[in-house]
Amino acid sequence: MPAPIAPAQAAAAYRAAAAGEGVGGAEGGFGATLRRAVESAVDLGRSADAATSQSMLGQGSVTDVVLAVSRAELALQTAVAVRDRMVAAYQDVMRMPI
Repeated sequence: MPAPIAPAQAAAAYRAAAAGEGVGGAEGGFGATLRRAVESAVDLGRSADAATSQSMLGQGSVTDVVLAVSRAELALQTAVAVRDRMVAAYQDVMRMPI
């Protein structure tokens, strides 16, 4: 499971992409960072499902389930917030006069 991307890392990748740095670089720029963040959120959801299933079978602890579900919920909330900001930015661009 890839490590979650910290907000500071995402902001640094965005600044590098906006400045023209990192495009085609080893890390792939902002798009690659965003892709890794989405993949990480999906992996967190899957691990929450696995922890829940193990707990239901009596093989896991409630603490592990709560932590996994909390991480998945935070990742989902972050993804929704990013999506909302992207939609708002798109709408702002579409409202600009030509």
